[in-house]
Amino acid sequence: MMATSIKSFLLILIACTITACTQSETTIKLEGRTMGTTYHITLVTNEHLPQAQLLQTEIDMALETVNNQMSTYRPNSELSRFNQLQIRQGVDVSPDTLLVVKEGIRLNEITDGALDITLGPLVNLWGFGPDKRPTSIPTAQAISDAKAKTGINELTIEGSKLVKHNADLYVDLSSIAKGFGVDKVASLLDKYQIEGYLVEIGGEISTKGTKFDGTPWRVAIEKPAEDGQEVQQVIELDTMALATSGDYRIYYEENGERFTHLIDPRTGYPIKHKLASATVLHKSSMTADGYATAMMVLGTEASLALAKEQNLAIMLIEKQEQGYQVFYSEAFKPYLD
Repeated sequence: MMATSIKSFLLILIACTITACTQSETTIKLEGRTMGTTYHITLVTNEHLPQAQLLQTEIDMALETVNNQMSTYRPNSELSRFNQLQIRQGVDVSPDTLLVVKEGIRLNEITDGALDITLGPLVNLWGFGPDKRPTSIPTAQAISDAKAKTGINELTIEGSKLVKHNADLYVDLSSIAKGFGVDKVASLLDKYQIEGYLVEIGGEISTKGTKFDGTPWRVAIEKPAEDGQEVQQVIELDTMALATSGDYRIYYEENGERFTHLIDPRTGYPIKHKLASATVLHKSSMTADGYATAMMVLGTEASLALAKEQNLAIMLIEKQEQGYQVFYSEAFKPYLD
């Protein structure tokens, strides 16, 4: 399975049984498992669609292909074969893997290094990768050694090859691959000329059009609380993707200190600031996914500045002593009406 970076779960009211599908005259609802999490799909039927079970099989095969391309948990995936290479070696990968890697490189530059797909050695060191949790907190020397194995400049693309220039370079695409999976399913549905759908994988979402009755897709953004699901904000989406990242679900405590799965690639340490949740709207779920992760690293002030610079619609939830405070970029405010 693919490493799950664990974005905040978005409350989407889709009533299906896991791995089941239902169909009516107007709507098909599908559910299943992929990438170490679940997916939910609701779509408006038309005359071009195959039967629900055949459609689900096609979707499952597409998602299985993404896992075989980009999983760090599968030793024979394209990404794992790259990670096993020695210095100055390359491996041919699919156009999809190249696309996701290129987006990771682009977002690394835009976010001033806050998103780094070569972060793998640090993620594994802190116990949030395929390796088990460490028996003790990493030392400063261990963190420095792991950082020396990272660096986006050590990764290049030459034709259809991914090439590493550091033998220890380890690429982890979990920060954007789940969003890519959403985009992949959305693209699959588009070929059937579907006018309305909602696709969700582990909290990352893409929507198109409206429901069969013309009403908009409504998504509830979760309040970042550890003891249950509570809605912070409900928004309406029309042909838009959404991703949320948070620091409050995947963590461990050691000697009274809390360590989140969100690692700052610039320092090598888990984040410590007050930002608890970042939600990003974008045309691409993959891009929204990457931005949401980067903003959890950047913190509130820098994220709002980045959103202004890139004209991004974002919603940030910051944990303060008196509770939670919500911040919106200007581009997000129209969704509040």
